[in-house]
Formats: sequence, structure tokens, C-alpha cells
Amino acid sequence: MGIEDFDLADVAERIRRHIPPTEPPVGYLRGRSYFRDVLVHELGIGEFEAETLVDTLELNGYLRFEGDPSERSRAESRWHVGSDS
Repeated sequence: MGIEDFDLADVAERIRRHIPPTEPPVGYLRGRSYFRDVLVHELGIGEFEAETLVDTLELNGYLRFEGDPSERSRAESRWHVGSDS
């Protein structure tokens, strides 16, 4: 199955369901790792494919990091997950 075969809105919803509403992921790399692990578990895909899917979700606005990962003081910001990004 290729990345283009996934419904991105559905994948984002699967990720969102794993996140407690009051505790969105904090930190750029920690969030990405968390999303990857959720996708490996939920979709039964490999880590590389899950990483690629996380990239695709981020590029299409389904995953949005609220900080600037290149600035240390902003790298601990939160993520927003969903199609209303």
C-alpha cells in the first residue's frame, strides 16, 4: 500500500483519537515520534512508511506544529492534529 492510498483525514483522526484532549503532544521531535508510533500500531505499517505518512500529513495541514522547531525556546510548543489546521 502506498502513501497515496491512505485517506489523510482518516489517518489524522486515528492519531487524534490517541491523544488526550488536554494533553496534546509537546515538542517537535517527540510529537513526530509519537505520531509515527501510533501509525505503526494503528495501520500495521513499517516505521519508514509511517515517517513518510507523518511528513505527508504535516505538508497537507493535518498535523501542525505551533512553534518553530529550529528555535530552542519554541521547540517545546504543542501540536495540533486534525483537518481544521
